[in-house]
Amino acid sequence: MALSGEERLSARRVAGVATGLVGVVILRGGVEVAGSGASVGVLLCLAGALSYGLAALMARRYLQDSPPLATATFQLLASSAIMTVVAGIVERPWRLPLPSATTWAAMIGFGAVSTALAYIVFFQIVRRSGASNVMLVTLLIPVTAILLGYLVLGEHIAVSEIVGALVIASALLLIDGRVPNVMVRLAWRNKVE
Repeated sequence: MALSGEERLSARRVAGVATGLVGVVILRGGVEVAGSGASVGVLLCLAGALSYGLAALMARRYLQDSPPLATATFQLLASSAIMTVVAGIVERPWRLPLPSATTWAAMIGFGAVSTALAYIVFFQIVRRSGASNVMLVTLLIPVTAILLGYLVLGEHIAVSEIVGALVIASALLLIDGRVPNVMVRLAWRNKVE
């Protein structure tokens, strides 16, 4: 966010991001042995979050005046064209069996709600609130995944996951600045009295 020149990089935000990353590590159950498949997965997730952050900065800088629906539509059209070529070369879909009706319904649902609607909301938040605020969502992704696993799949929630979620929540409050501002006001009142 510091590179955009629009939003200040403060010690509070850096501390919040660091706290959020610590929360994700706690939520994940600690650091894995280097070189294991799970460690590669965690690194790829962090790379995805970095990519998401850069996308928010670029959208804020270059697409500020574009309507969110148009931005999302053209982004999805461009990515679909690129992935069609890549899938044709790598996956060779003509060799695969035809998907079932359930698979088609799931793909349409994911495409319409989880992708198209999500991008429209993403660009609307970037336009209204800025890149920093939209990036707060990335820290909530692992918490949401664990909650959905518990509610939908009946998975068990470990103590480390609850602690990690609480650390992430405190990081979000720290980045947002509401809690530090309240604490400063309370300290100021006590000093004045």
